[in-house]
Amino acid sequence: MTDGTNPPSGPQPEPAPGSGGYGFPPGPPTQSGGYGFPPGPPAQSGYGYPAAHEGYGYPQPGQQPNPYQQDVGGGQWPPAAEAAPAQPGFTRLAGPDMPGAAEQPDWEAMAARSEAARRKKKRRMLVGGATALVLLAGGGTFFLMSGLGDTEDGANAQPSTSTSATPESEASQPSQAYTPTVAGDDTLLRDSYGQTGIRLGPDLKVAPVGERFQVLGKGNGNSWGQSAEPVVDVSKSFTVTARVYSSAAKGSRIALSQGDGESYSFELGVNEVNGKQAWIFRVQTGDKGAEATTRTVAAEGLTVLKTPTLLMATYDAEKKAIALYVDGKKAGETPVPEIWQGPGPMQLGRSRHHNIWTGPWQGGLHNIKVYDSAFTAEQASGYKESKLSPAPKPAHAWLLTWP
Repeated sequence: MTDGTNPPSGPQPEPAPGSGGYGFPPGPPTQSGGYGFPPGPPAQSGYGYPAAHEGYGYPQPGQQPNPYQQDVGGGQWPPAAEAAPAQPGFTRLAGPDMPGAAEQPDWEAMAARSEAARRKKKRRMLVGGATALVLLAGGGTFFLMSGLGDTEDGANAQPSTSTSATPESEASQPSQAYTPTVAGDDTLLRDSYGQTGIRLGPDLKVAPVGERFQVLGKGNGNSWGQSAEPVVDVSKSFTVTARVYSSAAKGSRIALSQGDGESYSFELGVNEVNGKQAWIFRVQTGDKGAEATTRTVAAEGLTVLKTPTLLMATYDAEKKAIALYVDGKKAGETPVPEIWQGPGPMQLGRSRHHNIWTGPWQGGLHNIKVYDSAFTAEQASGYKESKLSPAPKPAHAWLLTWP
């Protein structure tokens, strides 16, 4: 028997101013000399200091007189001239050794301004770097496919970015600090609105992405999650939705399904349609998973590989029709007599086909929700744009997008 999917992937088991100095006008000649002053008596040379008449800043024999030395006769200084107003960053210096006044740099003030500018520049750099990290790891990154890639074991995946919005209003968000797993058990996803946890297999791992959480699957037989009991009543109207990222280039890859007997009741994910990958929502109307009792809605012609996508599947029990929405847009609808209510719980990352597990998920999943009603096209679009008001409360939710 066949249901139109790829062959099963095989059986599978069940992240001082004074007498002179640098920058000061000279006072009366002294004996000791200094930088810019006439030489005094010879001095002994020492480590790092030149001998008198030989060092840096001292006039040499035969050189021109020091231009800073004023010849006013008798060693007297002329009367002080009217001083110009001080300029910003300079201070007026005067004293008994300096009858006149001259503008000199206020080194302490300039140093303080320089240090303040340096600190301001450093703060800008730190804030800019932190913002870039937030954009890449938080509000700008949809899924960071750490450890997942193009190969079947997901070894070389690259990050993908998206500006995805939180689908629900803040009024519907839990008030407590969000944690993705049950306290003390990091392999059991916490149901934020119901009482049904999802147990994770060895290769479906919780990983943080900024302030979000997701699960990452490696595309093998251990990349699964399973609830303790059925979550969706397929005899009534429902909506299931998830944000997904598939890094598998081929094959059947199922994000969500329900059932573990002979066959699934419904499945949502990726399948090859007409030789190309497509998003699909498929249900069974019979108990054996035969092609004749399968109903499928496919979204063909869209990019699937490494593309963050919002998937939404609905069943309207009154209209007896299923529909698939991709990123808020209706991909299609098809009538169904009813959905077969097969035994078994909800599954993440796999589906039951002819009594074996198939479609192991390779990539990321988060923001998984179940509603006890069938969304309309307007509601699906509003959900995608975070404009669904009033926002209906989900019956179950895992791996939400707020911290």
